Amino acid sequence: MDGQHAYPAAPAAGQFLARTPSGLFPSGPPRRPTWREPHPVTGSGVAAGAALTAAWLLLFGLLGRDVGGYAWWTLLAGGIAWPAALALVRYGDRGVATGVAIVTAGGWSIAFAVVVVRWATSANWPMW
Repeated sequence: MDGQHAYPAAPAAGQFLARTPSGLFPSGPPRRPTWREPHPVTGSGVAAGAALTAAWLLLFGLLGRDVGGYAWWTLLAGGIAWPAALALVRYGDRGVATGVAIVTAGGWSIAFAVVVVRWATSANWPMW
């Protein structure tokens, strides 16, 4: 050699140069481990939480003798269900917690609507 650097030889026919992949199209297993949730949110978990909470709110709502009683019992049942949902989010199944939270919010909305309709039709606040 005369002190000049030689360029790499051209690849033979049918050979390709080794290139580092860009990452746009993965070419193998990931270099780091993939974390998987121990309790992923599933539709069946959400449905189970929703069904149990609907029954819970219904049983408490039936304890009320009038609109005010229904609303107070529904608020109490939801107030008990929310800490259970928070515990499920932290320590249990997040799908069930989602179902509990959605149905509790819906139950409170229904109770609020019933109170407002009674208040609007009778001009008397039914909560006390």
